[in-house]
Amino acid sequence: MIEDERIYTVCDIISDYVKSPSLQHLRDPHSVMTVAKSIIRQLDRGSGIWKKWEGERDALLKASLACWIPVEELQEYLNTLPGARLTATDIAQRQRAYFEEPYAPLPNDELKEGCLLLFVEEKAQGTELPAIIGRIVEHVEVEEERIRLEREARYKMMRAAEKLAAEQRLLSGSDCKWTQLQKALESYCRVNGRTYRLTPTKDRRWRLHRVDTVSAVEKGILIGTYGGRGDATKVVAKIAFETEYR
Repeated sequence: MIEDERIYTVCDIISDYVKSPSLQHLRDPHSVMTVAKSIIRQLDRGSGIWKKWEGERDALLKASLACWIPVEELQEYLNTLPGARLTATDIAQRQRAYFEEPYAPLPNDELKEGCLLLFVEEKAQGTELPAIIGRIVEHVEVEEERIRLEREARYKMMRAAEKLAAEQRLLSGSDCKWTQLQKALESYCRVNGRTYRLTPTKDRRWRLHRVDTVSAVEKGILIGTYGGRGDATKVVAKIAFETEYR
């Protein structure tokens, strides 16, 4: 569940080393010493300024970022792992440093109560902290997917309601913005009580007509053909208030 990221660093260095086609080179003591120094150098660079965060400590903390684990509980467990003693400030500031990184998992306020309930439940049963974190991570993943689907469903319902309201405005004779009826290709708008139809052409342009009814059958009066809907909208905004000769 929780893996030390240094493992991947070491694997990458070793993988590059064993690509050598020369068996003699692979067994050469000087070459072995060189790759060993490279591994140490990379690991030292990876630890950076956070000197207390060695090995599994950092991996465990990173895995717990979105789990709402109490800081004091993290402190108690992390201090059982190899390394200098960690204070509550050490942990809180290391978390903050991670939260400031791009794409870092952030704790979801909506899930806080559920995460804490799971933590208390598992701790009462004697579950070890890494296992508790693993269960809460799974819980968070499931809940965030549920929340995403619910939001998506609400958004679709809102869009459907907005579309229906727009269609009703158009059919009622009220002024309205460009509106499509069901899956029709044509869009209609009404400005200053005048109705206009916009139809896409095969060459990806837009043909604008002045019409009396909301119907693709009506021929209407051609106003012009435009490269984009925005151009047609600007024309409508101008001519809708000019004297109309029909």
